[in-house]
Amino acid sequence: MLILEPIRVLQVVTIMNRGGLETMLMNYYRKMDRSKVQFDFMVNRLEQGDYDNEIEKLGGKIYRMPSIRPGNYKKYFKKLDEFFLRNKNYKVVHSHINENSAFVLRAAKKAGIPCRISHSHLAGLPFDHKLIFRMYAKFNLNKNASHYFACSQEAGQWLFGKDEKIKRELVIFKNSISCEEFSYDESIRFFIRKKLNLENKFVIGHVGRFNPQKNHAFLIDIFYEVYKRNKNAVLLLVGEGYLEENIRKKVDKLSLTQSVRFLGLRGDVANIMQAMDLFLFPSLYEGLGVVLIEAQAAGLKCITSTGIPKEADVTDTVEFLKLKDSAERWAIKVLNSDLQRNSGIQKIKDRGYDVQTNIEWLTSFYTRYYQKINAAEVM
Repeated sequence: MLILEPIRVLQVVTIMNRGGLETMLMNYYRKMDRSKVQFDFMVNRLEQGDYDNEIEKLGGKIYRMPSIRPGNYKKYFKKLDEFFLRNKNYKVVHSHINENSAFVLRAAKKAGIPCRISHSHLAGLPFDHKLIFRMYAKFNLNKNASHYFACSQEAGQWLFGKDEKIKRELVIFKNSISCEEFSYDESIRFFIRKKLNLENKFVIGHVGRFNPQKNHAFLIDIFYEVYKRNKNAVLLLVGEGYLEENIRKKVDKLSLTQSVRFLGLRGDVANIMQAMDLFLFPSLYEGLGVVLIEAQAAGLKCITSTGIPKEADVTDTVEFLKLKDSAERWAIKVLNSDLQRNSGIQKIKDRGYDVQTNIEWLTSFYTRYYQKINAAEVM
């Protein structure tokens, strides 16, 4: 069947800032054939996102919804119903907001949208005042989704449970990256290290939002133990978030201000990774951790927590430590690591983490399903 207009797929996210999921979606969006598939975005924040201008330049639409929070549900559900009543052209909704996808997909189901994808990107939740509401959403998710995607087996089991039918239907859609972008380049390394005044330094790096999941407080504890043993060590922190000020205070209290660099949000993470000697990632939990795949593509030695699925070690070079181990033990592991750069790009491609392969699969999935829907409607 000839498709004259591109299929418009509604991607549902929190906000299109420079996070791992959002950057991955943009990698797909930039490189896919937009004459076949066009992304539109439902964001659950009223403020502007980092990628919003680029999305609109690429032809995408952005629909702003209020944040999902207890006490706001009734208003939020009403706005969802109104949205799908006004926008009846969508046949595919692809939701990336984990357990909260239940609410969007329930409204989509009510509106008769046949393809409702719930995509799991996490393998845990923080214990906070929203937990009971999150669990309620999770309980209602499966009956509102038509398709189940996850970035890892662990992430799929965490969000969708152990239902045998869903386990059979689960699609493991790997967190892919633009491999060549992260390929190790000695000249870029020299330039960035000189620009950031890192010559002759032992550079440890971390990329992630300042939120509880990323475990920055423990990361600083580890670096403090490293610094006590090697005054030449520097820690680069890429990202922003509501806990950043707390971490800055901790850094100041430990007299590490000159050795911990807060680099903020960056559009050149691939280049910053060239300047690093080691990547440290002690997250409490992750669905997989896109940034960990990127670090491996850059040839970095990676030390991470057992809160990350083993599937994240795609180059067989990642070392896992328990979070209950002391900061001192983590530091000793860091200091005793082999820092030789080894290109992991071919292994990453061979294991299905290259963005182009996933773009082709996703385009095929959307178009096949769209054609199936149209054929059913004609009949």
